[in-house]
Amino acid sequence: MKYEIKYKPSYSMLVVTLERGEKITAEAGAMTYMDPSIEAHTRKREKSLLGSLGLAIIGSQSFWVNDYTATQGPAEVAFVSAPVGDIEMLEVKPNQGYIIQKAAYIASTENVDLDIKWEGFTKGLFGQGLFMIKATGNGKLFINTFGAIDKHTLQPGQTKIVDNFHLVAFSDTCNYKVTKFGGLKETILGGEGLVTQITGPGDIYIQTKNLNEFVEWLWTLLEPRVRSRAR
Repeated sequence: MKYEIKYKPSYSMLVVTLERGEKITAEAGAMTYMDPSIEAHTRKREKSLLGSLGLAIIGSQSFWVNDYTATQGPAEVAFVSAPVGDIEMLEVKPNQGYIIQKAAYIASTENVDLDIKWEGFTKGLFGQGLFMIKATGNGKLFINTFGAIDKHTLQPGQTKIVDNFHLVAFSDTCNYKVTKFGGLKETILGGEGLVTQITGPGDIYIQTKNLNEFVEWLWTLLEPRVRSRAR
């Protein structure tokens, strides 16, 4: 499988060329265009502690994906994400998996397993609306970010504390602990103030923009207009 990430780093688009019989899996809704010789099938990931019904009960975190398969010669399919930002390829190996934010997933090759029976997905351990997927196996994993990607490589025993809304992915060789950030930010915003303390060895991928804060900023611009029209 050949791929190209175009228009980096602000408006990235993943373009994949599939040979006959090759398949790539992508987040539902991520496709921008494809050749007519590609077949697409939508399915629901059902690996969970509670099953699909249980996932629906805990907040519709059922995770729909599309499988794209080339039925003839070389064929092209392209994917983008909703946030304005970058796309990065992570190499998944039998001894090198990743834990990624659900919203950061864009696509993966056939032999990458996306585990949603993992407690980070079923329980949302990383905070309100932040569910994590565990990616293992052998293949390519494509993630998207809001803003640019900031990569940090941790040595054994080295630790970094990351705001959960900036955390995109980290190696499953790392140890992690989700804790409250009890500083000024928590006091002012009155939110959960959750951060993740990650200890190496492994890599951390951080997005430079915070979608939650961006929405709050937009609301400061929209709220006066909404209130004026409501009167």
